[in-house]
Amino acid sequence: MTRETDIVVDEAPVLFEDRVAANGMRIGVATLNAPRTLNGFSLPMAHLLLERLQAWADDGQIAMVVLQGAGEKAFCAGGDLHSLYQSMLAYRAAGHADVRTNAYAAEFFDVEYRVDFLIHTYPKPILCWGHGIVMGGGIGLMSGASHRVVSERSKLAFPEITVGLFPDVGGSWLLQRVPGKAGLFLALTGALLGPGDAIHADLADLHIAEAQRAEVFDALLQADWSSDNEANHGRLDTLLQSFASDAPAGPLQSHAGLLDTLCAGDELPAIIERIGALQTEDAWLQNAQKTLVAGAPGSARLAFELQRRAAGADLATVYRLEYVTALHCAAHGDFAEGIRALLVDKDRTPHWNPATLADASAAWAEDFFISPWPADQHPLADLGATAAERTVA
Repeated sequence: MTRETDIVVDEAPVLFEDRVAANGMRIGVATLNAPRTLNGFSLPMAHLLLERLQAWADDGQIAMVVLQGAGEKAFCAGGDLHSLYQSMLAYRAAGHADVRTNAYAAEFFDVEYRVDFLIHTYPKPILCWGHGIVMGGGIGLMSGASHRVVSERSKLAFPEITVGLFPDVGGSWLLQRVPGKAGLFLALTGALLGPGDAIHADLADLHIAEAQRAEVFDALLQADWSSDNEANHGRLDTLLQSFASDAPAGPLQSHAGLLDTLCAGDELPAIIERIGALQTEDAWLQNAQKTLVAGAPGSARLAFELQRRAAGADLATVYRLEYVTALHCAAHGDFAEGIRALLVDKDRTPHWNPATLADASAAWAEDFFISPWPADQHPLADLGATAAERTVA
C-alpha cells in the first residue's frame, strides 16, 4: 500500500480492514477514527458503519467483526454534538414547528439507531473493545455487541442529563436491566462506572488488560473459524475467556442497597429529594449529587418517564419511542442549551427550561412522546422486520 493511500485511508472517519485468519476465513475490523474528538460518533461514521456491517453480514467469508476506537483515550465518548447543535440553531431560527423538518437531526438519529439495532441483532459475533471513555452514543454502539470487553481504564456513563438530552440509543431499555434500582440512578446522575461495575450493570461482558489487546487480536487470527455463526460465537467465547481477568467491584456494587432505597417508589420528586439530601463523604456519590443538581430537570423527567414507558417493550419499540423523543428534544427541549453551555460557549451555566422539577412534570413531558407519524410510517417502522418484510415495505 502506498504512502499516499495510507494518508487517504487514515483520514476516513471509520477505518475498515479485512484480516485473513490462518485458515482463510476473514475478520472484519472497524475502527472509529476521530481520536481528537474522542471518536465522537458522526453522521458520516454512521453511514459508513451501517453499509460495511451489512456487507460483512452477507459475506460468507467473514467469520466475525471487531469494533474499536482509534487513539488511547476513548472507544467513543458520544455523538457528534457540534453538528447537531448547528442543525438545531437553524431549525429554531427558521421558526419551524414540525420536528420532522430538522432534516439533519432526523437523519442522524435514524442512521445512528439503525447501526445500533443492527449490532444488537447481528448474526455474526461482534467483539467491541471498549477501552477508555465509553459514554452516550458510545454505549449505544457497544451495548449490542455479542462480546463486550472493557479494560482497566474503561469509564462508562450515561451523561445526557448534562446536555439536556436523555439516555437514548436504547438507554431506556438497557438501564432497566441494571440490577435493582441502579439504572434510574445512573440516568439521573451520569455516574461513572469502572470495568467491574460495567460488567455488573450488564453493559460489558469481560475484563481484559489493555496491554493484552494485540495478543488477543493475534489469537483471533489463529482461531479455527468456520461459516457456522453459532460455532464462531462459541470459539470467541472460549478465546476471550482465556485472556479475561477479574475486575474489582466498584461503587455501583458496594452501594447497591443504598441506591435501591434512594430510587424506590414511583414519584420522581421524592427520588431526587432523597438523592440530594444524602449525607456522604463518598466521592462517587458526591459527584453524582452534583451532576443531578446541575443537570436539566427536563432531562431527569424524560429519563424517568421513558424507563416507565419502555418497561416490557422490545428493543425496536424502544428505539422508535426514543427516536421521536430525541427529535422533540432537538426541536424545543434543552438539548441545544446544554450543548451551548458545555461545548460551545463553555460557560457551564445552562439556562434550563423548565428550570425546576416542579415545572418538569409528567404532564409537561407528554408532548415529547407524540409521534408526528402514524405507526406504519415511522422512519424506524422496519426495525425488527425480516429482510423480506423490509423489501415489501
